[in-house]
Amino acid sequence: MADPLHQFQIQKIVDLPDVTLPGIGHVDLAITNSHVAMTIGFAVIVAFLAIVTSGAKVVPGRLQSVGETLFGMIDNMTDSIIGHDGKKYFPFVFSIFLFILAMNILGMFLSFTATSQLAVTATFALLTFGLVLVVGFAKNGLGFFKLFWPTGAPLVMRPVVGLIEFFSFMLRPITLMLRLFGNMMGGHIALKVFAGFVATAVIGAAGAAGFFIAPLSLGMTVGLTALEFLVAFLQAFVFAVLTCIYLNDVVNLGHGH
Repeated sequence: MADPLHQFQIQKIVDLPDVTLPGIGHVDLAITNSHVAMTIGFAVIVAFLAIVTSGAKVVPGRLQSVGETLFGMIDNMTDSIIGHDGKKYFPFVFSIFLFILAMNILGMFLSFTATSQLAVTATFALLTFGLVLVVGFAKNGLGFFKLFWPTGAPLVMRPVVGLIEFFSFMLRPITLMLRLFGNMMGGHIALKVFAGFVATAVIGAAGAAGFFIAPLSLGMTVGLTALEFLVAFLQAFVFAVLTCIYLNDVVNLGHGH
């Protein structure tokens, strides 16, 4: 059986000369399978949106219906979670949702899944966390620190609860990063393992038991594949929901919407 972790290895496709940048150091400019996967994901999003918006009709076709559904879903989500200021942050939430969704789904067809790499999921998490910090300080100034001073708790407990809230806040990018990475990596490993059982049984390495193992493994592989497509969508959706929740904390700090 092939190594199920081999699919997550970054491999060079086009080797380019390395450079040394001031303050950064040695940088490898080689084009890898990760770059290609993300570039394809970006190209698919641009092509999809261009097709959806170029021939918009009053009675939408299939692609236009899909585009409007995704647009309306994220628009309603930002509005319901963040409130009247949600429109300002819709472009960011919609972009990050589409990019993650595209890479998750393309990972089911390509030999490499970009969102199974910690560097990629960490980038998304840090972008989100950075936006939350920028919005928090820009909108509230030093009042941003009220987020860690729970006025609803008894006065004697506020420092303790505030410290817990602070550490919970600082762990947000880590949980965002690990949730997406873990789900995509775990699902693809399971698919690879069960697919390997099918291949082993078909070539006869499993002996007479192969006649029973192959159908069972094939059924599990088909079921896991369907589940993995659902997980690909849900993980992008969950990332978008958490982004809206974190933005709501700083946009509507101290009051509802």
